[in-house]
Amino acid sequence: MAATLCGRLLPKQGWLPLTQSVRHGSKAVTRHRKPMHILKQKLMAITEYIPPKPAAPPGALTPRVKPVQEESGLVLLLKKDLQTMFQDCKMIAVIQNNATNSEDMLLLKHRLHKHGIKIKFIPNQVMRSYLPDSPYINMGPLFIGQTVLFVSKEPKVKEMLLSLRTSPQMVLLGACIEKILLSRQGVLNYAKLPSVTVVHGELVSGLTMLTSQTASMLQRHPAHLSLILQQYLKQQAPAGSTNGTPGESPPKAEETA
Repeated sequence: MAATLCGRLLPKQGWLPLTQSVRHGSKAVTRHRKPMHILKQKLMAITEYIPPKPAAPPGALTPRVKPVQEESGLVLLLKKDLQTMFQDCKMIAVIQNNATNSEDMLLLKHRLHKHGIKIKFIPNQVMRSYLPDSPYINMGPLFIGQTVLFVSKEPKVKEMLLSLRTSPQMVLLGACIEKILLSRQGVLNYAKLPSVTVVHGELVSGLTMLTSQTASMLQRHPAHLSLILQQYLKQQAPAGSTNGTPGESPPKAEETA
């Protein structure tokens, strides 16, 4: 107010007022929202409106019936071959084939054929459909990816492992040997066991040694007793009888006996 009056009454050229009005801006009032009480938050969460889900159309929940596919003649033939294979063969090994070329596979077949081991290629779908109805259902997890079977009528594990050393692309997963399912480590431990002929030889040699020891122990006491009696007869005989005729000594021995 004073500045406006002075500006009107006094000249403006070359004059400065003694007092100047300075306008101080007021502080902005910010009202912070108070946080809601925890009990009120719980009550609001409980009483919150949840709209109902829209009902499904009547034809959407009807189950879809899958058409039953009949097995082809080739699948039935492969299943029959699998059944005869599991009955006749004592060793069935599952091998993972990691992109082995045809030349290496041919060489591996030739090596295994020398020991009476065959390689069979059976699709995994046929194996998975056959195993659930057989006592070898636990072999199902082994058939993943490209797999082949090493089959032999006798458990020739050592020969199989020696042949696999030359082909690193073929990896042993597990085997069924003499109706027993073995892992990779179990097959390696089985290969370290001696053959049946060696075990039979050791058993026969042990039994013969025991019988010979028993016979020697039974014969030892009568022989020892006879030696003691002969020594006793020699000690009991008079000194003159030793220098006499040899025909008199046998009756004395018989009488003492």
